[in-house]
Amino acid sequence: MRQYAGNRAGLAIVGATLLGAGGYAWLRGHDRFFDLPPTAKVLPGPAHRALAQDPWPLWFLALGLLLLALVALRWLLVGLGWGRRGTHNGTGTAMLFVGLKGVDGLSRTGVRVAEDGLRIGLTCPAAADVGAVVSKLDQDIVGRVRREVRDDETPTVVRLHVRR
Repeated sequence: MRQYAGNRAGLAIVGATLLGAGGYAWLRGHDRFFDLPPTAKVLPGPAHRALAQDPWPLWFLALGLLLLALVALRWLLVGLGWGRRGTHNGTGTAMLFVGLKGVDGLSRTGVRVAEDGLRIGLTCPAAADVGAVVSKLDQDIVGRVRREVRDDETPTVVRLHVRR
């Protein structure tokens, strides 16, 4: 879970920076910035004149910042786990690890219980015998997980990812 803490800290820093810059711009635009006179310049004179003559760079900047905000929002939603189906089931994950204890290098293994059935995700290294892993899953492990978490008739989706 450590990577999620890093994601959330990064999002908090980026979000606070953007919120501060947006608040400053809004206050300056409405002449409500504390003791600063409304005629005080934010940009140097030549830059202000160049932007007054041709405002297109500001529109491109606004579009770029909007795209950055959308990417940050997607990052936040994925980091919070939205879009994933079902809830994590620790018992099923433990049973999956016990059943595959002979496979070295397993990572990102999990069992989720969704409305439409079980979802099992498994990542193994390239050196692992994928055929043996699939046959173990097919013969007994998925059935045991089904019986423990729900029942034998529960539809199950197994996603196996092989790392390079």
